[in-house]
Amino acid sequence: MAISKKDYGDMAKKASPPSNKLKNGFFAFTIGGLVCTLGEGVSMLCEKYGMSPDDVKLLVPVSLIVLSAVLTGLGVFDNVAVVAGAGTIVPITGFANSIVSPALEFKSEGRILGTGANMFKIAGPVLVYGTLAAVIYGVIYYLFLK
Repeated sequence: MAISKKDYGDMAKKASPPSNKLKNGFFAFTIGGLVCTLGEGVSMLCEKYGMSPDDVKLLVPVSLIVLSAVLTGLGVFDNVAVVAGAGTIVPITGFANSIVSPALEFKSEGRILGTGANMFKIAGPVLVYGTLAAVIYGVIYYLFLK
């Protein structure tokens, strides 16, 4: 039985619940803002205790990455992400979640073939192309601006 594209589209619309864009946008903005506020709070706390600006720039993202990785491991991050949507995906916390989630999913297959092999399924392309872009930028900088 062949289904036309129009019929398939109608069935998909019927099966998927409508989303409340205003509510989703509000929660994404609010929770994403809270993540950024938390990062700013860590930054201010570090500065208050006399850390150098370079150390603060390093510690803030690392703190957010570790916190989101721990919350993913405890199963809390996914519950927050259901409500927040893009509010947790856009900040750096979504990156940590994209590494930890597959690692947890495949841990039953062993440390090497399970966790190790599947940990970077989602984040791997980002790391590869980000590194490649940095190398290309570095070569261009070296050749033309140095």
